[in-house]
Amino acid sequence: MTYNRFAYLYDELMNDVPYDKWLQFVNDVFQKYEINQPTILDIGCGTGTLPILLAKQNYTISGVDLSEEMLSVAMAKAEQARVQIPFYQQNMMELEGFNQLDCITIFCDSLNYLHSEDQVLRTFEKVHESLKDQGIFLFDVHSPYKIEEIFGEETFFIDDEELSLVWSCTQGEQPLSVEHDLVFFMKEENRDSYERFEEYHIQRTFPIETYRALLNQAGFEVKEMIGDFDQAVEESTERIFFIATKK
Repeated sequence: MTYNRFAYLYDELMNDVPYDKWLQFVNDVFQKYEINQPTILDIGCGTGTLPILLAKQNYTISGVDLSEEMLSVAMAKAEQARVQIPFYQQNMMELEGFNQLDCITIFCDSLNYLHSEDQVLRTFEKVHESLKDQGIFLFDVHSPYKIEEIFGEETFFIDDEELSLVWSCTQGEQPLSVEHDLVFFMKEENRDSYERFEEYHIQRTFPIETYRALLNQAGFEVKEMIGDFDQAVEESTERIFFIATKK
């Protein structure tokens, strides 16, 4: 997966994404588990929207992402917001250089870009190494219901004066996976023509019990599972949140 020009359109496409709900989720967890002034690492930070929101609340936070282009946007946004956030380009499966952190987050289905149980386990193990004892690990994933019933074989459209998107979803070759074909039409500056370019992404999820087993294998204790930010997990839940602590 590469982002290239997608990185510079990402925030425009994510205008309706409820980052405030992720922020509230993190704050609620810290309050419930009595975590004060934590050091946080956000993996899969993208263009840095959530880390910036957390930094504005005086949390000590760093960000990691695989995409150099995404991180370039994130650094520019952090500078504009006048917050200091270290950003690092790393693969979450090869995380290094962090230790004794209070909290690590992987949000907005970033973990769904891992395509095998082994890749998920390797990531969990790296997170475990980077946390202090009883450190907290927060992440969310697409539910099997969302992969199969919401994405399915669907096509979505975004039509704007400056940017249009045709987003086609098809079931992937692996179980509980989806392939995203995105075709963008971006208006060229000072011209009436549009530039066309494409992105291709694959996401995969696993049953809840698989995530639980992999967390346990990596040395975590699952404290809670929450559906869609603040609900009980049900069959029609679309996003599943895990709260786990390092044993």
